[in-house]
Amino acid sequence: MRLRDLALVVAGVCVTPLLMAQQPKTSTAEVSNHIEGAQLREIQQLEGTLYHVQGVDLDDRHIWITSVDTANHKGYLHQFSRATGKFEQQVDLTDGVRFHPGGFSIDGGSIWVPVAEYKPHSSAVLLELDKRTLQVKRKIVVGDHIGCIAVTPDALIAGNWGSRQFYIFDRQGKQLRVVDNPSQNQYQDIKYVNGKLVASGNLTQTSGAVDWYAWPSMKLLRSLPAGETDRGRPLTGEAMALKGSDLFLVPEDGPSRLFHFVLEKP
Repeated sequence: MRLRDLALVVAGVCVTPLLMAQQPKTSTAEVSNHIEGAQLREIQQLEGTLYHVQGVDLDDRHIWITSVDTANHKGYLHQFSRATGKFEQQVDLTDGVRFHPGGFSIDGGSIWVPVAEYKPHSSAVLLELDKRTLQVKRKIVVGDHIGCIAVTPDALIAGNWGSRQFYIFDRQGKQLRVVDNPSQNQYQDIKYVNGKLVASGNLTQTSGAVDWYAWPSMKLLRSLPAGETDRGRPLTGEAMALKGSDLFLVPEDGPSRLFHFVLEKP
């Protein structure tokens, strides 16, 4: 959740490298800044309706993105072609007063998505969707806003509004513990990659970072400061996914673009 989002709510108004030869490319000169320790490889236009973008994950065939339609109080998971960026399908994730889907994670044949009320200290459901059909397989109710989720082999890591705390659940939804965020970074999307928690978010209105933590100690291992796009959006302001050394970001609301960076060795 970005800093401006709280103001909007008050006013009523968180593998293997993929084949790059499949990607239609646009100019990488469109970014006004960069991510430290990473090289911009390409920018892919996403051809379909997206609202306020929240999270992203992908495989070698599809790109999935969550977005929230604040005007109509609806939340969606959208699916795009990995090769062309064209829209394929979407599913409405709205759960009553909960219409804010957040950062999410693919885990085998499942997609885990949090859907929360659009305010802090509220409630959420953690949805396990079938990756192929996008149908709900499991639903876990949580007594706080959850804006992002990462999946370990035996647990779920869920960040609340701005990821000030991380709730740790077992795979059946039993809460195991709560961990305070050691950083001022307001993480919007988190992933569990190679035994580490990778988290992307905002430090200011125009800057942010991607951070790596040892898990479960939450010792900071690496932090890559990030700038903004030519549209003035922080690169790490919303959706993030990491596949090997390939970092993917969707920082802009629709019409949206997928930014593909390649990480340098630390």
